[in-house]
Amino acid sequence: MAPCVLWIDEIEKGLGSDSGEGSGTSKRVLGTLLTWMAEKKEPVFIVATANDISALPPELVRKGRFDEIFFVDLPDASARFNILEVHLKRRQLEPKEFDLSLLVPASEGFSGAELEQAVVSALYQSYGMNQPVNTDMLLNEIQQTRPLSVVMAEKIAELRHWASQRTVPAD
Repeated sequence: MAPCVLWIDEIEKGLGSDSGEGSGTSKRVLGTLLTWMAEKKEPVFIVATANDISALPPELVRKGRFDEIFFVDLPDASARFNILEVHLKRRQLEPKEFDLSLLVPASEGFSGAELEQAVVSALYQSYGMNQPVNTDMLLNEIQQTRPLSVVMAEKIAELRHWASQRTVPAD
C-alpha cells in the first residue's frame, strides 16, 4: 500500500507499559513495531497521538523513532471560534445567528470535544423546550460545564511544563 500514512491514535493505550501482569502482549506488539520501523523499506509516514506520553516506553519516543514530538495545547480564542462554527454548521445551525464574541471567551480552557458537547447539550435543551437553540442556551451549557482544564488543572499544568522543554508547539 505504500506510499501511505499510518495513523496510530492514542498509541499509549496499545503500547503503554504492562504493569507486570497480563500476557505481555503490549511488549510483543512494541517489539514488532520497533523492528518494522527500523527495517521497513517502503515509504510509510507514521503519525501517532498520545494523551499520556509518559505511559510510553522510552525506546519508542527516543529520537530516530519519530522525527518530532509535537504538543497540541487547548485551542486559543481563534481556534475555539472556528471549532464552534464547525459544530454549529455540522448540526445545520447558522453560526451568524449566535453571538460567538460572547461564547468564545466564556469557553476559555475548553477542548474541541468539550465545545462539541456544549453544542450537542444545547440542542437537547432546545428540543426539550421545543424552541430553537440560541446563544443563551449554548452559553448556559458552557457555564455549566467544568472542562478538563479545570477538573484536572494540576495535570494539565504539569503536562504543559513538561512539553515546554521537550516538544515542538503546534496548533
